[in-house]
Amino acid sequence: MINIKTLKTEAEREAYDYFNKNIRPLVMKEKGEIDLLKNTLFDTDIDAFRHAYVSGVFTLELDANKAAFWGWVNEVFPGGGSSGQSAESSKNMDYWNNEVGRKYGKQAKSKRELAEFLKKALENGELIISLDDPRKFGGETSFQFDSNKPVIVLKESETGRNELFCDLSNGTVFDRESFASAIKNGEYPGYLIASIDGLATPMSKPDDIKSNNLG
Repeated sequence: MINIKTLKTEAEREAYDYFNKNIRPLVMKEKGEIDLLKNTLFDTDIDAFRHAYVSGVFTLELDANKAAFWGWVNEVFPGGGSSGQSAESSKNMDYWNNEVGRKYGKQAKSKRELAEFLKKALENGELIISLDDPRKFGGETSFQFDSNKPVIVLKESETGRNELFCDLSNGTVFDRESFASAIKNGEYPGYLIASIDGLATPMSKPDDIKSNNLG
Protein backbone atom coordinates (compact mmCIF):
# COMPACT_ATOMS: atom_id res chain seq x y z
CA MET A 1 0.00 0.00 0.00
CA ILE A 2 1.25 3.50 -0.84
CA ASN A 3 1.96 5.64 2.22
CA ILE A 4 0.20 8.94 1.50
CA LYS A 5 2.37 10.99 3.83
CA THR A 6 5.58 9.60 2.35
CA LEU A 7 4.33 10.12 -1.20
CA LYS A 8 3.49 13.76 -0.45
CA THR A 9 6.78 14.45 1.35
CA GLU A 10 8.85 12.99 -1.47
CA ALA A 11 6.86 14.86 -4.12
CA GLU A 12 7.31 18.17 -2.29
CA ARG A 13 11.07 17.59 -2.08
CA GLU A 14 11.19 16.77 -5.80
CA ALA A 15 9.17 19.91 -6.61
CA TYR A 16 11.57 22.16 -4.70
CA ASP A 17 14.58 20.47 -6.26
CA TYR A 18 13.26 20.86 -9.80
CA PHE A 19 12.17 24.45 -9.17
CA ASN A 20 15.61 25.36 -7.80
CA LYS A 21 17.49 23.81 -10.72
CA ASN A 22 15.18 24.66 -13.62
CA ILE A 23 13.02 27.68 -12.79
CA ARG A 24 14.86 29.98 -10.38
CA PRO A 25 17.32 29.46 -7.53
CA LEU A 26 16.01 28.98 -4.01
CA VAL A 27 17.90 29.69 -0.81
CA MET A 28 19.53 26.42 0.14
CA LYS A 29 21.29 25.14 3.24
CA GLU A 30 24.90 23.95 3.18
CA LYS A 31 23.87 20.31 2.76
CA GLY A 32 21.74 21.11 -0.28
CA GLU A 33 18.38 21.16 1.50
CA ILE A 34 15.93 23.99 0.94
CA ASP A 35 15.97 26.59 3.70
CA LEU A 36 12.32 26.64 4.78
CA LEU A 37 12.83 29.85 6.75
CA LYS A 38 14.46 31.92 4.01
CA ASN A 39 12.15 31.15 1.10
CA THR A 40 8.63 32.48 0.63
CA LEU A 41 6.92 29.14 0.10
CA PHE A 42 3.24 30.06 0.38
CA ASP A 43 0.98 31.94 -2.04
CA THR A 44 3.83 32.37 -4.55
CA ASP A 45 5.09 30.76 -7.74
CA ILE A 46 6.92 28.19 -5.60
CA ASP A 47 3.68 27.31 -3.83
CA ALA A 48 1.84 27.08 -7.14
CA PHE A 49 4.41 24.74 -8.68
CA ARG A 50 4.60 22.58 -5.54
CA HIS A 51 0.83 22.11 -5.34
CA ALA A 52 0.54 21.32 -9.03
CA TYR A 53 3.46 18.89 -8.95
CA VAL A 54 2.27 17.02 -5.85
CA SER A 55 -1.24 16.72 -7.29
CA GLY A 56 0.24 15.50 -10.57
CA VAL A 57 2.36 12.90 -8.79
CA PHE A 58 -0.70 11.65 -6.90
CA THR A 59 -2.46 11.37 -10.27
CA LEU A 60 0.46 9.37 -11.70
CA GLU A 61 0.78 7.07 -8.68
CA LEU A 62 -2.92 6.72 -7.75
CA ASP A 63 -5.45 8.38 -10.07
CA ALA A 64 -7.01 11.79 -10.65
CA ASN A 65 -9.97 11.18 -8.33
CA LYS A 66 -7.74 10.16 -5.42
CA ALA A 67 -5.46 13.10 -6.15
CA ALA A 68 -8.44 15.46 -5.95
CA PHE A 69 -9.59 13.85 -2.71
CA TRP A 70 -6.23 14.11 -0.95
CA GLY A 71 -5.83 17.68 -2.16
CA TRP A 72 -9.18 18.46 -0.57
CA VAL A 73 -8.16 16.77 2.69
CA ASN A 74 -5.00 18.87 2.74
CA GLU A 75 -7.00 22.09 2.49
CA VAL A 76 -9.90 21.27 4.82
CA PHE A 77 -8.37 19.47 7.79
CA PRO A 78 -5.50 20.21 10.20
CA GLY A 79 -2.13 20.40 8.50
CA GLY A 80 -3.60 21.84 5.29
CA GLY A 81 -1.86 24.52 3.33
CA SER A 82 -4.27 27.45 3.82
CA SER A 83 -4.50 29.57 6.93
CA GLY A 84 -4.77 33.13 8.19
CA GLN A 85 -6.83 36.03 6.89
CA SER A 86 -6.33 35.02 3.25
CA ALA A 87 -7.43 31.42 3.78
CA GLU A 88 -10.24 31.42 1.20
CA SER A 89 -8.11 33.08 -1.49
CA SER A 90 -5.27 30.71 -0.65
CA LYS A 91 -7.57 27.68 -0.90
CA ASN A 92 -8.85 28.92 -4.26
CA MET A 93 -5.26 29.21 -5.46
CA ASP A 94 -4.40 25.73 -4.20
CA TYR A 95 -7.51 24.08 -5.67
CA TRP A 96 -6.80 25.74 -9.02
CA ASN A 97 -3.17 24.66 -9.14
CA ASN A 98 -4.03 21.15 -7.94
CA GLU A 99 -6.40 20.81 -10.88
CA VAL A 100 -3.70 21.95 -13.31
CA GLY A 101 -1.42 19.33 -11.76
CA ARG A 102 -4.02 16.60 -12.27
CA LYS A 103 -4.50 17.70 -15.88
CA TYR A 104 -0.83 17.20 -16.67
CA GLY A 105 -0.54 14.20 -14.38
CA LYS A 106 -2.95 12.41 -16.69
CA GLN A 107 -0.82 13.31 -19.72
CA ALA A 108 2.65 12.72 -18.32
CA LYS A 109 4.47 9.40 -18.64
CA SER A 110 6.91 10.18 -15.82
CA LYS A 111 7.50 12.62 -12.99
CA ARG A 112 10.20 14.34 -15.04
CA GLU A 113 7.77 14.92 -17.90
CA LEU A 114 5.18 16.14 -15.40
CA ALA A 115 7.64 18.71 -14.03
CA GLU A 116 8.45 19.91 -17.55
CA PHE A 117 4.77 20.28 -18.38
CA LEU A 118 4.25 22.31 -15.21
CA LYS A 119 7.27 24.53 -15.91
CA LYS A 120 5.62 25.47 -19.20
CA ALA A 121 2.29 25.96 -17.43
CA LEU A 122 3.98 28.34 -15.00
CA GLU A 123 5.67 30.25 -17.81
CA ASN A 124 2.39 30.48 -19.77
CA GLY A 125 0.42 31.85 -16.81
CA GLU A 126 -1.72 28.75 -16.42
CA LEU A 127 -0.96 28.49 -12.69
CA ILE A 128 -2.19 31.00 -10.12
CA ILE A 129 0.86 32.48 -8.38
CA SER A 130 -0.71 35.33 -6.43
CA LEU A 131 -3.74 35.84 -4.18
CA ASP A 132 -4.59 38.88 -6.33
CA ASP A 133 -5.33 36.68 -9.35
CA PRO A 134 -9.07 37.08 -10.13
CA ARG A 135 -9.56 33.58 -11.54
CA LYS A 136 -11.86 31.34 -9.48
CA PHE A 137 -11.75 27.58 -9.17
CA GLY A 138 -15.08 26.19 -10.33
CA GLY A 139 -14.64 22.51 -9.58
CA GLU A 140 -15.58 20.24 -6.70
CA THR A 141 -14.39 21.33 -3.25
CA SER A 142 -16.20 18.68 -1.19
CA PHE A 143 -16.54 14.91 -1.27
CA GLN A 144 -19.29 12.51 -0.37
CA PHE A 145 -18.62 9.78 2.16
CA ASP A 146 -20.47 6.94 3.85
CA SER A 147 -22.09 8.41 6.97
CA ASN A 148 -21.78 5.00 8.66
CA LYS A 149 -18.05 4.86 7.93
CA PRO A 150 -16.78 8.43 7.67
CA VAL A 151 -13.22 7.75 8.84
CA ILE A 152 -10.13 7.63 6.64
CA VAL A 153 -6.52 6.79 7.46
CA LEU A 154 -4.09 9.73 7.38
CA LYS A 155 -0.93 7.99 8.50
CA GLU A 156 0.52 4.49 8.85
CA SER A 157 3.44 3.27 10.94
CA GLU A 158 6.53 1.86 9.24
CA THR A 159 5.04 -1.62 9.67
CA GLY A 160 1.78 -0.64 7.99
CA ARG A 161 -0.37 -0.24 11.10
CA ASN A 162 -2.95 2.54 10.83
CA GLU A 163 -1.95 5.22 13.35
CA LEU A 164 -3.72 8.49 12.46
CA PHE A 165 -7.36 8.84 11.40
CA CYS A 166 -9.71 11.60 10.30
CA ASP A 167 -13.51 11.76 10.53
CA LEU A 168 -14.63 13.36 7.25
CA SER A 169 -17.95 14.41 8.76
CA ASN A 170 -16.41 16.91 11.19
CA GLY A 171 -12.66 17.00 10.68
CA THR A 172 -11.79 15.31 13.97
CA VAL A 173 -8.34 13.73 13.89
CA PHE A 174 -7.65 10.68 16.10
CA ASP A 175 -4.57 8.72 16.94
CA ARG A 176 -5.04 4.96 17.11
CA GLU A 177 -5.78 4.82 20.84
CA SER A 178 -8.30 7.68 20.85
CA PHE A 179 -10.14 6.30 17.81
CA ALA A 180 -10.26 2.86 19.43
CA SER A 181 -11.68 4.47 22.58
CA ALA A 182 -14.37 6.28 20.56
CA ILE A 183 -15.34 2.98 18.91
CA LYS A 184 -15.58 1.28 22.30
CA ASN A 185 -17.83 4.11 23.50
CA GLY A 186 -20.26 3.43 20.66
CA GLU A 187 -19.52 6.63 18.73
CA TYR A 188 -18.59 4.78 15.52
CA PRO A 189 -20.87 1.74 15.02
CA GLY A 190 -19.40 1.03 11.57
CA TYR A 191 -16.08 0.00 13.10
CA LEU A 192 -14.76 -2.61 15.50
CA ILE A 193 -11.61 -3.20 17.53
CA ALA A 194 -9.24 -6.07 16.81
CA SER A 195 -6.24 -7.04 18.90
CA ILE A 196 -3.20 -7.21 16.60
CA ASP A 197 0.14 -7.95 18.20
CA GLY A 198 -1.45 -7.06 21.51
CA LEU A 199 -2.55 -3.57 20.42
CA ALA A 200 -6.14 -2.37 20.02
CA THR A 201 -6.48 -1.74 16.29
CA PRO A 202 -9.53 -0.05 14.67
CA MET A 203 -11.04 -1.91 11.72
CA SER A 204 -14.09 -1.48 9.50
CA LYS A 205 -16.97 -3.88 9.98
CA PRO A 206 -17.14 -6.06 6.85
CA ASP A 207 -19.48 -5.03 4.04
CA ASP A 208 -19.49 -5.11 0.23
CA ILE A 209 -18.24 -1.54 -0.22
CA LYS A 210 -14.45 -1.53 -0.48
CA SER A 211 -14.16 2.27 -0.69
CA ASN A 212 -15.35 2.82 2.88
CA ASN A 213 -12.91 0.41 4.51
CA LEU A 214 -9.92 1.62 6.44
CA GLY A 215 -6.86 1.33 4.22
